[in-house]
This record gives sequence, structure tokens and C-alpha cells, in this order.
Amino acid sequence: MILDRIFIKPERTTLAVGKEKLSRSFVKSISWRIVGTVDTILISYLITGEIRFALSIGAIELITKMGLYIIHERIWNKTSWGKSK
Repeated sequence: MILDRIFIKPERTTLAVGKEKLSRSFVKSISWRIVGTVDTILISYLITGEIRFALSIGAIELITKMGLYIIHERIWNKTSWGKSK
């Protein structure tokens, strides 16, 4: 029937399910922090007009937020809420 062809649900792709390794969380943290730190440096430079001050803010933010992200990611990895089986 024509309606069956229109409303057929596509096959679901199987995603890897399970716990993330700490190394994966760490690499994700690094890649995200590169993006976030460049953003912080640009915003700081636009506000202050001083590149040294903007780089200082970016360096501090890079270290603190990377650590916080890893902790945040590990906590979320331990919960099953929102994961499909």
C-alpha cells in the first residue's frame, strides 16, 4: 500500500552502548576546551583590548574548565537516565 511506503520507519542504527572510558572523556574535554578557550580569548580581547590579558584569562579558564568537564562527564556517565537499552 502507498501509505505503508510513506510511513515505514527507517531502520535504527545501533550505537555503541556502554560506559565511556576515562581516556575518551579526557580527549573530549581537550577538544571542547580548545573551542571554548578560543571563544573566551576572543571575548576577553574584545572587552579589554589587551591580548596579554585575554590570553591570561584563556589559560586559567582552560585548566579549570577542563577539570570540571571531566568530573561532570564522569558523573553523567554513571547515570542511566536518558540512555536507551
